[in-house]
Amino acid sequence: MIQNNKIKTVNPATGEVLAEYDNMTNEEIKSIVQKSRNAFEEWKKDIGKRSIFLHNLSAQLRKDKEKLATIATQEMGKPIKESRLEIDKCAWAVEFYAYNGELYLSGEPLNSDAVKTMISYQPLGIIGSIMPWNFPYWQALRFAAPSMMAGNTVVLKPASATMQCGIEIEKMMEKIDSSDHVFSTLIGDSKVAETLIDSDIDGVTFTGSVEIGAKVAQRATSQLKKCVLELGGSDPFIVLEDADIDKATTGAVRGRFLNCGQSCIASKRFIISKKVANEFIEKFIRKTEALKIGDPMSDDTDIGPLITAKGVENIEDMVKDAVDKGAEILTGGERVRDKGSFYKPTILRNINQKMRVANEETFGPVAPITIFENETEAIQIANDSKFGLGASIWTRNLHKAEKFSKLIESGIVTVNNMVSSDPRVPFGGIKNSGFGRELSRYGMLEFVNVKSIRYYEHLLPAHYVE
Repeated sequence: MIQNNKIKTVNPATGEVLAEYDNMTNEEIKSIVQKSRNAFEEWKKDIGKRSIFLHNLSAQLRKDKEKLATIATQEMGKPIKESRLEIDKCAWAVEFYAYNGELYLSGEPLNSDAVKTMISYQPLGIIGSIMPWNFPYWQALRFAAPSMMAGNTVVLKPASATMQCGIEIEKMMEKIDSSDHVFSTLIGDSKVAETLIDSDIDGVTFTGSVEIGAKVAQRATSQLKKCVLELGGSDPFIVLEDADIDKATTGAVRGRFLNCGQSCIASKRFIISKKVANEFIEKFIRKTEALKIGDPMSDDTDIGPLITAKGVENIEDMVKDAVDKGAEILTGGERVRDKGSFYKPTILRNINQKMRVANEETFGPVAPITIFENETEAIQIANDSKFGLGASIWTRNLHKAEKFSKLIESGIVTVNNMVSSDPRVPFGGIKNSGFGRELSRYGMLEFVNVKSIRYYEHLLPAHYVE
């Protein structure tokens, strides 16, 4: 919440104001970026020191897990058990790059007309990171870990709703080495993000909406700064007639309702074979209705609140739009209680392409079901989207799954499981889901200079063409 140039963070489960922050001034931002620039000159020199730093950060994450998880749950409402898992995953990813970063950055020899040809990977400098609220630690650290291991320094502008989470990341870095300034957090709203892009940084990574992502890309590239965008999706969840329906429905519940459906890679469009539709729907409804909605600080809670009251209103509007255009509510479809931003997990059927739930990213606990007659139709429905982040396919026939995976227009395909990110595997999308990759070696190499070095004993021939 932003009022009178101040940022207020609010607990979405209770409506309680948690904290109030002042926007940083342009002078403060400039000073932080300059400190990051100074730190870069030393940080880039010693990969061994960087590896030790990340190992220590991984240990600090595990040590501070309960505190960090509590802050995330209070600021954005995810169940505490999910917040703890987010911290565990961050620790794993940071440790992964501490172990593997030097290997990923090793120079590569090539054959050419030169005596020796090498590819060298060198850091770009300062990378500005503009991150969302739904996974406030994971989104920041899944980029920061590989980028810092590569030798870059990072300046983070966290989401206004989860400002304290961003501050806590910087505090952890300071516990490890208070003099480095290799990671800094800016406090402020979208204007602070704009100032960051315009400052003396060398690249920008952004996760968020298509509309804002386009503006970030325009602003960054107009200054010839590299950028990577992850802009969400409307992931298809395709169940073929030979799928294990019990496993598929369990995956459907997890894939749709994790983090109250507020995930870029959540399953958002359920595309089910007519031959198994009745069985799938019956089990999906039963397992969905078994989810416990309530206090996100309770270990028993499965579904917490949406991030804001506005988020609830948007979900209500999307469900109403679907019903007005012929959809049927199979379960849910209403707020849970007056206090807090809670909405009941909802399943819809009879979906058509005129509905918002079929075309927009549904950032909340709503699962629209479309039934297909044949596999060609399933592919057509899956690809009839402006997004292309992830997709999941459920079938016992792995040969068929391989065929399907090549036809789906997305950056990620998962067979017989929900889509999830993994530090070992490239992550990113196509179409309106953005460009560039995070995680794995590919994510690390997004913000390095891929430098070609060739050694000759003789001059090139005079007729050589550039």
